[in-house]
Amino acid sequence: MDMNLVRKSVVPFLVLTMVASFAFAGETPAKNVKLTWSSISVPADAHTKAMWVFKTELERLSEGRFTVELYTSGQIFTQEGELAAVREGTLDMAYYSAGWVAEFVPYVSMLEAAYTFTGYEHMNRVLNGEIGKKIFEDIAAATGVRPLAAFYLGTRQLNLRDIGREVRKPQDMKGVKLRMPSSPAYIALGKALGGNVTPMSFGEVYLGLKTGAIDAQDNPLPTNRNAKFYEVTKYIILTDHVVASVWPTINEKKWQSLSPSDRDLVMKAIDKAREACAKQNLETEAGIVKFFKEQGMIIIDNPDKKAFAEYAKNSYQTESKNVSAKWDWTLYERIQALRP
Repeated sequence: MDMNLVRKSVVPFLVLTMVASFAFAGETPAKNVKLTWSSISVPADAHTKAMWVFKTELERLSEGRFTVELYTSGQIFTQEGELAAVREGTLDMAYYSAGWVAEFVPYVSMLEAAYTFTGYEHMNRVLNGEIGKKIFEDIAAATGVRPLAAFYLGTRQLNLRDIGREVRKPQDMKGVKLRMPSSPAYIALGKALGGNVTPMSFGEVYLGLKTGAIDAQDNPLPTNRNAKFYEVTKYIILTDHVVASVWPTINEKKWQSLSPSDRDLVMKAIDKAREACAKQNLETEAGIVKFFKEQGMIIIDNPDKKAFAEYAKNSYQTESKNVSAKWDWTLYERIQALRP
């Protein structure tokens, strides 16, 4: 037999075998993986409970190969500290939001603007769909942290004193003194709702409503209940004008270190947690509406959201160019096309 021919045949075979082995090794799940996740949220919060759903599900799916360590209520980091720690890689996971990454990816600030989303279903369809994947890829490339999903946090609604009329469309807000925090984004939000913006700190809102210094404020319904605004207001208008979300986010290097099959397990656990978070918050909001009715408040559950949305878009493009200048309006239109 020609030994030179044998060598020529064997060497390429060995090289291919080694390459295939390395490739296979890269696909092989690690024996043990630990993820650390910190949040400032308190135990009763839906997105805190969702962390435990994630832990239980991932450890079950991985048959114990994954260990998830959870720290809540700011046990080990402040909010600023945990966000920085995930970027540095000293912490694996934390909750981010559009506001926290807008410094690095400016266009995402539009995700927290008035009527970018019309409600929970719209937000979920966008951020947990193909558009969301593209946004999260942009964030990962720019920041070194990767959002994995959008968890529903709650929806902001309008809350008014007795102004002598009901509010059902943005034109009804003309002359209404609408309290907003003193920041460009929030002032733009107040204008987008048609109100006469009155900057005021949160601690002054109750007295401001009681004395008539302001006519209206906006917050998620649980905040309205906790702050007892129902004692000094008459109307809640279910405008659904800002749909808030928080994003479970992982250090990008940590994510890339996981095998594809392990990433799939993480995403399955995240999806389970997302569903649990949304279920709790939606049920809480629905129950709170009943509470407000029992307090004698008038709930307007059918305002003209389309009119509010159109008014808001025009306001951002004309009155608040300082806020909207870096928005991606093509993407904005794609988002609006997905409205239910």
